[in-house]
Amino acid sequence: MKYNIHTLKNCLRVILAPMPDTQTATVIVMTGTGSRYETAKENGLAHFLEHMFFKGTKKRPSAKKISEELDGLGSHYNAFTAKDRTAYYAKVSSRYIDTALDVISDIFLNSTLPEKEITKERGAIIQEIDMYEDMPMRTVDNVFDALIFGTDHPLGRTILGPKENIRRFKRKDFDSYLKRHYTPANVVVCIAGSFSEKKVLAKITKEFGALKQGEHIKPLPYWAAQKEPRVAIKEKKTDQTQLMLGVPAYPYKHKDEYALAVLATILGGGMSSRLFLEVREKRGLAYSVHAWVDKYPDTGYFVVQAGVEHAKLEKTVETILAEFKKIKRTKVSAAELKKAKAYIKGTKTLSLETSDEVAGNAASTLLNLGKVRTLEDVLRGIDKVTAADIQRVARDILRTEGLNLAIIGPHLHKDHFFSLLRV
Repeated sequence: MKYNIHTLKNCLRVILAPMPDTQTATVIVMTGTGSRYETAKENGLAHFLEHMFFKGTKKRPSAKKISEELDGLGSHYNAFTAKDRTAYYAKVSSRYIDTALDVISDIFLNSTLPEKEITKERGAIIQEIDMYEDMPMRTVDNVFDALIFGTDHPLGRTILGPKENIRRFKRKDFDSYLKRHYTPANVVVCIAGSFSEKKVLAKITKEFGALKQGEHIKPLPYWAAQKEPRVAIKEKKTDQTQLMLGVPAYPYKHKDEYALAVLATILGGGMSSRLFLEVREKRGLAYSVHAWVDKYPDTGYFVVQAGVEHAKLEKTVETILAEFKKIKRTKVSAAELKKAKAYIKGTKTLSLETSDEVAGNAASTLLNLGKVRTLEDVLRGIDKVTAADIQRVARDILRTEGLNLAIIGPHLHKDHFFSLLRV
């Protein structure tokens, strides 16, 4: 895959990723800001602003006009807000790329943010918060993030924000946030698929080249300083208990970043992983159990998530920790290492098969790493990992003092869980 990167005079970056054999094209505009860049009083503003971008521009004065035009292309379009980035995108048949680029550019650059729509959208976002509150599987990560990062740090707060903030935001708050964070040096535009590079670059240069430069604001750094295990319980009447059990780990570009990825795969990637076999197949403790790594430029974590019967929570925690101990004590076999590497390489190759995934990966890695991380980069990194690397990383991060257990369910007392948290 070839990535052609252009930097406009105002420092905005453009990635063109031609895929001539596909019949689709994706445009994504991503800015390196999200809930991590908010103060406590601003928490939820980045996500609210993302919603408002679809409420109208001078050229397309309503949400109806925007959606009708994109629906008329048979487009797959949306936006998302994460802790470290916000993106707006549309995937279309390649014959409609000009229109898709025009619409996405228009909403990103020219949204009018009408006051009456802000008032109406408050209700929709509050309903979104309530919707996720009814889905513990989707919100246990909020409990975990608050536990591992602390609510005094933006990484420990939710992306949607608290309801009291949503009810309070005014138009001036959106304007201020836009000026501080939607600056050219903090924006990446990526087009992937089948398209005319010359034509598309000319359009992007014309539209985004007029975006005024501003100060690039860096987020509050995070330093992990955990000295003992931690437990957080969100008491809630549920049909099953949701848990996340994890530890602080590595940021992007860490020398053991790929070794950690292989470790996570061995423990909880796929239906033949150690945790799936032990927790589900052997003991029937959970329907779903998996492990993954979350990363930022300055920090990260490794975590396991499962949903279990209330009475089997302690047994599940013990089983997960037993696997942590085992992988610290004994090197993985050559066969298991080979399988884990093949799993990562296969799933990563499949994930970068379509224009929308190529565009999203290119934009996010350029923002976080300062370069596009290609499929070939990942494959090379995975290939270098050894069994000794896995054991060394396991011993480094899977420590008793670093354990964090987050729970949602009808549990009132957390003290007895501390006695379980030993590796």
